[in-house]
Amino acid sequence: MTDTPAALREAHHADVSGGWLRPAVFGAMDGLVTNIALIAGVGGGGVSPRSVVLTGTAGLVAGAISMGLGEYTSVRSANEQVAAEVAKERRELERHPEAEARELAEAWVARGLPRDLAVQVAEAVRRNPEEALRVHVREELGVDPDDQPSPWAAAISSFLFFSVGALVPLLTYLFGATSLWLALGVGGFGLFAAGAVVARFTGRSWLISGARQLLLGALAAAATYAIGSLIGVQGGL
Repeated sequence: MTDTPAALREAHHADVSGGWLRPAVFGAMDGLVTNIALIAGVGGGGVSPRSVVLTGTAGLVAGAISMGLGEYTSVRSANEQVAAEVAKERRELERHPEAEARELAEAWVARGLPRDLAVQVAEAVRRNPEEALRVHVREELGVDPDDQPSPWAAAISSFLFFSVGALVPLLTYLFGATSLWLALGVGGFGLFAAGAVVARFTGRSWLISGARQLLLGALAAAATYAIGSLIGVQGGL
């Protein structure tokens, strides 16, 4: 079997632009940890299973809306900032094209390119204003102006995956069970599974990734359970 070089294969790299994967992962993890901790807290306080479901559902809805709005605002603001910097760079290229070309050549020389070649390439790039803009933005800002993440994709991914994550620890209650520990166990399994899935994208060990997420969620649940037990006992709940 012939081993085709990766450079000759289309899309041989994963999408790292942050369009949907980051908010999806963050949303799912946040949903799991938030509702596991929330359920552990109110459950530790001794409230009824119905109150646990009501609290968890409210946390799911409020958290999903907050995550969606937050991601939309964050990504849109970042894109607007990039657009403003691109406009600034465009003005500089229009006003001082020679100086910008020299700046680009110096950047390449600093990376080890021979000066004559760097100057020659920078001059060739300068003759194409749109390509010059793209190159300068990539070199100076470290971003691709033509490949910015969608705020809608980030918001929808975050909203949906937070909802799914937050639903997991509620499942046992929704199916009629009343055990807090069973709900937390299912939530812990969800955390481990989510961490293992993330390892599929990062190339890390699925066991380590899953255990890490489980440990972080367990710490959050332990803290809120202890607080809930303390307040429940002292407040006579």
